[in-house]
Amino acid sequence: MKEPQRWEAEHLSPETVVQGVHSLLEDYFSASKTGTDKVLQQVPPRQIAEALDSADILSQGFASEEQLLEFIRIYLQHTNHLNNPKYFGHQVAVPHQLSGIPEWIHGVINNPSSLYEMGPAGATLEGVMINYLLQKLDWFTGTDLYDFKLQSEGGSGFLTHGGSVANLSALAAARAAIAPEAWNEGNPDDLVVLGPASSHYSIGRAISLLGLGKKAFVPVPVLANEKMKVDALESIYSEIKNSGKRVMAVVANACATSTGLYDNLKAIGDFCQKHGLWYHVDGAHGAAALLSPIHRSKLDGITQADSVIWDAHKMMRVPALCTAVLFKKGIHQRSAFQQKGSYVFHENDVVGMDSMPYTIECTKSALGTKFFWSFALHGEQGLTRFIDTTFAVTHAFYQLLQNRPDFHCPFATESNILCFQYTQMEQHLHQQLALRYALINKGDVYLTSCEIQGERYLRVVFMNSRTTLEHCEELLKSIVQTASSL
Repeated sequence: MKEPQRWEAEHLSPETVVQGVHSLLEDYFSASKTGTDKVLQQVPPRQIAEALDSADILSQGFASEEQLLEFIRIYLQHTNHLNNPKYFGHQVAVPHQLSGIPEWIHGVINNPSSLYEMGPAGATLEGVMINYLLQKLDWFTGTDLYDFKLQSEGGSGFLTHGGSVANLSALAAARAAIAPEAWNEGNPDDLVVLGPASSHYSIGRAISLLGLGKKAFVPVPVLANEKMKVDALESIYSEIKNSGKRVMAVVANACATSTGLYDNLKAIGDFCQKHGLWYHVDGAHGAAALLSPIHRSKLDGITQADSVIWDAHKMMRVPALCTAVLFKKGIHQRSAFQQKGSYVFHENDVVGMDSMPYTIECTKSALGTKFFWSFALHGEQGLTRFIDTTFAVTHAFYQLLQNRPDFHCPFATESNILCFQYTQMEQHLHQQLALRYALINKGDVYLTSCEIQGERYLRVVFMNSRTTLEHCEELLKSIVQTASSL
């Protein structure tokens, strides 16, 4: 007799699977946070695919609960252990052990949040979190966090999947403000965007995706620490006007991805107000300092912006991806996109609020739910302590390096990001990248690397609340030992 097709995987026991997955994840988390497992064990992808038996499972499906759980065990073995305190890597949140619950819920109910009627709870929590962020920017004009009316003159925003989509969305609004005809007629050929030469690559990507072309980005010179040279803005702006061009937007870093340093937001904002220019702040990483009474002054001037992006999947400890696109005036959110779709856009008939008319994405997961969940797990004070603690340990590490003649830092830290070099190697400027790969291939630590002013540096980002100065000292020992074998 032919075996029936497994349309619903009814041969798998949800109770057995859930219990097994819980046990595997608990072991994974415990081993990660104590540092008993390596941070990363890289092997060729074919080896992983074969270990997972992925070709057979792709064809036949899981034959049993045991095979499913073995798949997860092997999968976890081949991951980057962010909860290891010697993870000094990319700007990706190290989540709480319970952070996955919203995504588990979403995976079961599959309620998109961009249409209210498709996911009322998720859309509501997105509205709550947007209002909370607007409050931090002093852009909120509602009566309380439950006031979800989109005001033309009050602040507004939505959540989206990542900073790249967020920067594209904000610059689309900037284009609509200066050239509303562009949606129907195409871009005028006189638009440019100003930003520091150290702008995140997603800015240039967004400009090209908008059809303006790479040449439309005019880089503003930066100082040795890659902060924008604000005093260069006036002369560049005059040259642009004299050439018959118009500035669509001015972009500032808060903070720069590579260095973790903040541009002078107040001075840039004053320049934009003087000339009536759209001011966009890329606060993907550093806007979180608004929660900290100690560090929020680094963002002085951010309220002068017309648009801000703010990643929750970095310093807000939310699993990727989750980014807020925030506007000082709701009219700019309304104007960014102009489209019709009778099956989804019903305007005044909507009971709640739809974000779909204002986003690039038609369907998006319940981002507000997992953003809210991070606050529910940590509390605002807990997130503030996390920000302050990671900034503090980064500064302590900087001070430690200052007392080591075999290391060099190009500048003091302003956040939880620090760049430095190990100088006791021949041609050390050219060997920093090789040193980085040698370190991560050993698996005991994980860190990144970047170029500043044409020189290569090692780069650490403190994202793990368990990382201490003792782990930093272990990192330095590992660097010295590894460099000796190069």
